[in-house]
Amino acid sequence: MTSLLQREQIVRLVDEAVVSGARRRRACEVIGLSVRTLQRWRPVGQRQVASDERPTAVRSAPAHRLTMAERERIVTVCNQPAYAHLPPSQIVPKLADQGEYLGSESSFYRVLKAHHQVHHRGSTQAPRAKQIPTTHIAQGPNEVWTWDVTWLPSEVRGRFFYLYLISDLFSRYGVHWEVHEVECGQFAATLIEQAIWRERCYDHKPILHSDNGG
Repeated sequence: MTSLLQREQIVRLVDEAVVSGARRRRACEVIGLSVRTLQRWRPVGQRQVASDERPTAVRSAPAHRLTMAERERIVTVCNQPAYAHLPPSQIVPKLADQGEYLGSESSFYRVLKAHHQVHHRGSTQAPRAKQIPTTHIAQGPNEVWTWDVTWLPSEVRGRFFYLYLISDLFSRYGVHWEVHEVECGQFAATLIEQAIWRERCYDHKPILHSDNGG
C-alpha cells in the first residue's frame, strides 16, 4: 500500500522518462510497476493522482454474518451447565448430535472471544506456566542422589517384583537398594532414611532427584 506522496513521485518519474524518449511500459518495468497500476493511480485525461481509498472503504457485511440474537444464543448455550466446561471443539459436535446447529466452531471461538470467555472455561484451575526444571550438578559423592522404582520379572509370568534403588549422581554408585513385592511410599521413605544413615549424611543431606528412567 503506497501513500499519496509516493504515488505522485512515481508518476512524476515515469513522466520524466517518457518526455526523455523512454517508452512508458519500459519505464514502469524499471520501477517494478505495471502500466495498468499507473493508469489506475492517474486515469486517462486527469492530471491529479488518486489516493488509495482502501483504508477508508466501506465494506458491506457478509450475508451469512451472525445476528445479535444468534450470537447471544451461542453465549447462552456455552454457559449452560452441560457445556460450560467444554471448548467449542466439543460443544459443536455435541449440538450436532442433537440436531442443533448454531454456527461453526470458528464462529463459536470468535463469539466467546468477544465476550472474554475463550481463555479458560469450566471450574478447573486455569493453566499456569511451568517453571524450568532445576539443574543439579554434583561435584563430589553424596551431593546429589537419584532414585527410582524398577520392575523385576519373576519366574511366574505376569508377576513382578519392585526394585527400590538409590544411585549417586557423581560416582553412579548404588547407595542402597531393596526389593519388595508391592510399590509403597513407606518402603521408599524407609529406603531413603536407611541410605542417609548408611552414608552418614545426616548432617549434610544430599539432594534427592527422581531418575524417571534417565
